[in-house]
Amino acid sequence: MAFRAAVITFPGSNCDRDMAVALEALSGEPAIRVWHGDADLPDGLDFIALPGGFSYGDYLRSGAMAAKSPILRAVVAAAGRGVPVLGVCNGFQVLTESGLLPGALMRNAAQNFVCKTSELEVTSTASPFTRGFEAGQRLRIPVAHHDGNYFADDATLDALEGDGRIAFRYLDNPNGSRRDIAGVLSENGRVLGMMPHPERAIAPAAHPSMGGDDGRKLFENVIESLVAA
Repeated sequence: MAFRAAVITFPGSNCDRDMAVALEALSGEPAIRVWHGDADLPDGLDFIALPGGFSYGDYLRSGAMAAKSPILRAVVAAAGRGVPVLGVCNGFQVLTESGLLPGALMRNAAQNFVCKTSELEVTSTASPFTRGFEAGQRLRIPVAHHDGNYFADDATLDALEGDGRIAFRYLDNPNGSRRDIAGVLSENGRVLGMMPHPERAIAPAAHPSMGGDDGRKLFENVIESLVAA
């Protein structure tokens, strides 16, 4: 089965090529590049990625203007049909601003830009993204953000916890996110927003110095779930 993935590019995206390279490396199929001003997505997509960066220079709020881009209407519709959507870093911010995920990403608690490899714990395995992990499994994934402090009110956080929609937690919370949240799932588990960058951790096991390979499994999980469907 050919794996058809699209990577959305906004003005100010800077991880879109990284995401496209990762998807092609792990699926064997080149990712389709889609510009934010397009009104429609290609037909027959299996996967959509919203990459990291600083869309529109983070003007107003990170992700706020990108969430109003024409292509987001098509992304929201695709998510409603069950197409898996991954938003990483700025992409996570866009997902919250568009209403596909609850909560908001605020300025880091220490008011600084954080760029490091962060330790995560897999909290939920009930999604196409996490199905191949074990609950409690630890991952090392790079982070690079200034507005990664996840916030939601207590009722929303309780609901996320109760429904198993917290995908990942930080073990070394680098930004002050409430309840150490690093990644959040939609109600149907087919939309994932996360601040860490799995596309920067897909190095072959023989080359661990190239950012590690703990991110590979996330993409492999999605591809395997589609093949199994």
